[in-house]
Amino acid sequence: MVSFKVTDMEQGEWAVLRVSGELDLVTSPVLRQRVHDAVADGRHRLVLDLSEVWFCDSSGVGVLIAARRLLRSCQGSLRLILPARGAADGSHVNKVLGALGVRRLFDIHPDVPSAVSDDSRPLSA
Repeated sequence: MVSFKVTDMEQGEWAVLRVSGELDLVTSPVLRQRVHDAVADGRHRLVLDLSEVWFCDSSGVGVLIAARRLLRSCQGSLRLILPARGAADGSHVNKVLGALGVRRLFDIHPDVPSAVSDDSRPLSA
């Protein structure tokens, strides 16, 4: 059994969902539901910390794109944490998003403090 976990916390006005494990066909519905629950609770500033995700397939990417669309539809903000270095020498999610040409759609940061800072600048695409 593959370990997958989503934990949440608040950082000022931001809801942070920390995701760990594999983001795939089996686990992506869990993340999708957690994002929907956060938005339903009125939390429209969301950070997805994906620094501990070591595998992501197309269904995981689909959840990220759907989360972006959902938050934009309610004038919210979505920020992703995808460190350049880390588990297995770089974020697998970062590599997948880059390979698919959709990385530029996301506001990407290296860590939680950067992501929740109002004067932060995203990493370049």
